[in-house]
Amino acid sequence: MGHEIQNIPLLNLSLSFIPVLFALAILFKWSLSSSNALYALARMLVQLLLVGYLLSYIFDADNAAIVITVLAIMVFASSWIALGTIPIERRTLYKYAFLSIALGGGFTLLIITQGVLNLDPWYLPQLIIPLAGMIFANAMNSVSLAAERMNAEIDRNVLYIEARHIALHASLIPVINSLFAVGLVSLPGMMTGQILSGVSPLIAVRYQIMVMCMIFASSVLSTAFFLVLAKPTFSAKLTKSR
Repeated sequence: MGHEIQNIPLLNLSLSFIPVLFALAILFKWSLSSSNALYALARMLVQLLLVGYLLSYIFDADNAAIVITVLAIMVFASSWIALGTIPIERRTLYKYAFLSIALGGGFTLLIITQGVLNLDPWYLPQLIIPLAGMIFANAMNSVSLAAERMNAEIDRNVLYIEARHIALHASLIPVINSLFAVGLVSLPGMMTGQILSGVSPLIAVRYQIMVMCMIFASSVLSTAFFLVLAKPTFSAKLTKSR
């Protein structure tokens, strides 16, 4: 069962853009934001190429300070991106998004890396950085959905408590759907990657259970923290709109 993951030649990799071109053509034909999608794809390419070189350096350096710096950058960036759904309130709510993702995601990361995996050293970059990426990215998406829905409900003059319930529920739809679908509809990234690299499916399942738990927990905790911390801002907005 042991076999190495196949290296993808650049020519073969370029073939993956064939369906992308068809997708862009549909967006252009239907007068949707094809330029924004094209920009997103270009940015994705640049970011991934840069991060490939950066991670190689970080893994070789094996330095705790560098790892902590990378985690801090992840939280800063994810907090800013999360509020892209409500750009007008972005600067006002940024500190709440930052605290929420740092607390909810950081707590989950601590339990997973130091409790479940018991990393040695504790900052082992090959594991802690990819796991942190999954945790903070999902927390970011949930906070983003919650912020957008909360803002929309407040604009409709919905009371804070009711708006908070609606926002939390809406933010967790993708996460809940992924819990329902895992194993039936999809084999998620970590599990697929491990199986492709020759790891026993029974071992891969354990890791995937860990991943699904950390994604669910970090999403709920970060979103709940955000909605509670941001209450004064949303309550003030609700008062002004009445």
